[in-house]
Amino acid sequence: MLSNHFQNGMETAKLVWSRLPNSEEGELDEVGISKKSDSNGVESLDYEVIENYAYREEQEKRGRLFVSYQVSLKWFLALLIGIGTGLAAIFINISVENFAGWKFALTFAIIQKSYLAGLLVYVIFNLALVFSSVYIVTRFAPAAAGSGIPEIKGYLNGIDVHGILLFRTLVGKIFGSIGSVGGGLALGKEGPLVHIGACIASLLGQGGSTKYHLSSRWLQGFNSDRDRRDLVTCGCAAGVAAAFRAPVGGVLFALEEVTSWWRSQLMWRVFFTSAVVAVVVRTAMAWCKSGKCGHFGAGGFIIWDISDGQEDYSFAELLPMAVIGVIGGLLGALFNQLTRYITYWRRNYLHKKGTRVKIIEVCLISVITSAISFGLPLLRKCSPCPASEVECPNPPGMYGNYVNFYCRGDKEYNDLATIFFNTQDDAIRNLFSAKTIHEYSAQSLLTFLVMFYTLAVVTFGTAVPAGQFVPGIMIGSTYGRLVGMFVVNFYKKPNIEEGTYALLGAASFLGGSMRVTVSLCVIMVEISNNLKFLPLIMLVLLISKAVGDAFNDGLYEEQARLRGIPLLESRPKNQMRKMTAKEGCRTRKVVSLPRVIRVSDAVAILRCNKHNGFPVIDHTRSGETLVIGLMLRSHFLVLLQSKVDFQHSSLPSDSRGGSFPIRHNNSEFIKPVSSTGLSLDDIYLSQDDLDMYIDLAPFLNPSPYIVPEDMSLTKVYNLFRQLGLRHVLVVPRPSRVLGLITRKDLLIEDDDDSDTELQSTSNSIP
Repeated sequence: MLSNHFQNGMETAKLVWSRLPNSEEGELDEVGISKKSDSNGVESLDYEVIENYAYREEQEKRGRLFVSYQVSLKWFLALLIGIGTGLAAIFINISVENFAGWKFALTFAIIQKSYLAGLLVYVIFNLALVFSSVYIVTRFAPAAAGSGIPEIKGYLNGIDVHGILLFRTLVGKIFGSIGSVGGGLALGKEGPLVHIGACIASLLGQGGSTKYHLSSRWLQGFNSDRDRRDLVTCGCAAGVAAAFRAPVGGVLFALEEVTSWWRSQLMWRVFFTSAVVAVVVRTAMAWCKSGKCGHFGAGGFIIWDISDGQEDYSFAELLPMAVIGVIGGLLGALFNQLTRYITYWRRNYLHKKGTRVKIIEVCLISVITSAISFGLPLLRKCSPCPASEVECPNPPGMYGNYVNFYCRGDKEYNDLATIFFNTQDDAIRNLFSAKTIHEYSAQSLLTFLVMFYTLAVVTFGTAVPAGQFVPGIMIGSTYGRLVGMFVVNFYKKPNIEEGTYALLGAASFLGGSMRVTVSLCVIMVEISNNLKFLPLIMLVLLISKAVGDAFNDGLYEEQARLRGIPLLESRPKNQMRKMTAKEGCRTRKVVSLPRVIRVSDAVAILRCNKHNGFPVIDHTRSGETLVIGLMLRSHFLVLLQSKVDFQHSSLPSDSRGGSFPIRHNNSEFIKPVSSTGLSLDDIYLSQDDLDMYIDLAPFLNPSPYIVPEDMSLTKVYNLFRQLGLRHVLVVPRPSRVLGLITRKDLLIEDDDDSDTELQSTSNSIP
């Protein structure tokens, strides 16, 4: 029997991707990509409730008071997640705005004497910020690189990438985002804020960080993967709500884009968390308006209010708006394809040369970006200020339209510098602005579009925290404003605003790249504060998504595939319709365990197999084989480490008619978040220990999900994804039916007559 286990294990060890990797396999490189082409470094999560004997015994001891405490704690944690994510967003925005403000103020002060000296200061200032970001990521928190949304999406899909929710990842994400965004790179901080919210939620759920001695026992109520999933969902919504001041958009983004499992109770907590974030951010903005936050008080938070813009639109404008949707779909699909090729090249060639190369790469991109953003405006001729109520030119070093850069006259401005010499948030506000017709020339917008698009493609995937929301909005708003200029000149109507088309262009590019529709539509409406544009945004999003889907998958799906994260998409593959469950599991042989197993045999099986779940087999008195449950590898390792359940006899522990002796709490079997967990190499067993036995019956899952062998693989796929499963047992066609449950059997009333009613509706088959 043991030889069969060895043989089966050697054949399946290379095929099973869901496994507990060792310390070397679990490492990620500095851009969050698995070092190997397979799924090393990731592990499936156990969202299913393991209803073993220890779990049931613990549930029986819980009364109504404890249940009330659990519910209250969930809402309190939702409150803390909202407050924590809001404060993190405020800290990042204040830091970025002030660093950018100091940088522009210093640069404009120096260029009054020498533009060459101003260029050197501008480049060095940006380089210092970017170097601090890449150094923090490569040396301290490798999992903080990138946006983090593909990893969080994988986590909520049932895949844990090691290190993505740790405390050092949170710290690296916050300070890395400040350096990379403040350093002027073509990336944003909105994607990292989703990751930051998820980290805060996970840390609060486990009571803090034990490694850094920042933990609280009274918060440690939700350590299981199932509970942590709900908290991480709240954190994702909070991150979007904090990034765009869009609480409803945050809820919809979590529902549409990152989660694959949802329920109504979770909806309420996610909505509450997003509302808390909105209150915290608004309170901070009101406090900063008095000038207590430095340059942040002038630049403002991330919101581009265009409520005073175009009031209405005509039917004739729908055609150019549809064209914007087509352009967004084409450019978004091209962006996804280019970033995919470059990321693949980085992973397989450039980043294999070590950490120093990653640092040099980011610093070189920083120098090139700074030189372009400073040098290109020097090549443009200044334009005279328009005769309007808008202040022109803008005071040096301040955000806003009409920046005076390399202009001879006092009443002139440089339209290209108006985009380059602002933070991305302020540049978008300028592009969205109303009553500024003819502020930009078509040549300047086209120049900026080509250069920024190229820089965004090259920068995305480097070893720094990088979001793609704001760069995508900048790209889209640029070509949207170009189309708006054409519409203004063609239709000759005074009510048409170029800023309206810039907003639609931003929505079209995000829809063409990320393939998000409903949540993105609500986010764009919330940040623009103009509900009249809702039908137009819906139009361009539908068109851009349809065009983009004709070429490739969304940005996050492409990046998740490159990072080795095996996502289960919402729809199964077409070939699954012709396959059965039995055909779907032919590639792996089942390694089963007896109910009572010798410790030495258990160690040999665990060492030769990387399975995370083992069916447990028992036999009746007549010799018939019974599948009595599923034993998880992580639970098995806990039993081997504790040794308290070892026994000298090979008979079941309840063979004398007694109950199972339970010496463990249910919390002992919970794996720490985003870590490799317990390994077999961490356990020391003497020869006497190896000669003893373990009865697995009290610790296995007695009710795993089971499907018949002839069930279609499509149906199995939907069941697996919708329930968030990790294992499904495939069994032969059952020989008889014990009963039939209908909807009436599940409608149990809390009254004395419920037993009588259930007896009349149940369908028992002898």
